[in-house]
Amino acid sequence: MVNVPSPFGGSDDTFDPYDEFVPGHAPAPGDFLAEHDVLDGREHLAVHRLARELFEERAVYDMTFGYNLARLNNDQRHPDAGYRYAVERAEAVDDDLPTPDGSGREGDEPARVLRAEFTPTTAFCPQSDTLTRGSLRAWNGLADRHEFDLVRVRVAPMHQRASQINAALRDMEATLVETGELPDPDDGSDAGTPGDGFDDDAVPGSAGRDGSRAPF
Repeated sequence: MVNVPSPFGGSDDTFDPYDEFVPGHAPAPGDFLAEHDVLDGREHLAVHRLARELFEERAVYDMTFGYNLARLNNDQRHPDAGYRYAVERAEAVDDDLPTPDGSGREGDEPARVLRAEFTPTTAFCPQSDTLTRGSLRAWNGLADRHEFDLVRVRVAPMHQRASQINAALRDMEATLVETGELPDPDDGSDAGTPGDGFDDDAVPGSAGRDGSRAPF
């Protein structure tokens, strides 16, 4: 019988099931999730299942492995890589961090914010910039699909360019909170700096609904 490769890369026994949370195959929560309510077990699975759906719709794919980025969490070859999540605690948020006012919620209920921290497979992963920007666009560009008023995305500090990447993500987040719209990717506000080794124009794909390009 001909062995047909998995469309997500690797064989079935290379991955943990999507409906199983394996603590030893999940990245450790980093500083971005500290002091917030980190999701484990069923809560993590529910959020990550939605991430998979959103990433599929917006074509947020890891081009190295050829699969939906959410699949990285289940890849046994990279047990320390992928996404971890936390529900933000308002009292632990830095004063200068942009936060929606939650005006659409009942009474005095504050805005509900999700934090998503991405740990790449290596500290030199060249896709971390585009993958995190694509993730932020997917979560916030399809906000009608979930209960959060804002989803903050950051790359783990182990990445060599974490400071620069996270500064750009924070700028995108600020624009979204202030204007209600994600910045146009063509205005340079969420593009890599010249000479940083990233060439988004070399990635084929059509524009998404919010202006993002497949496969990111």
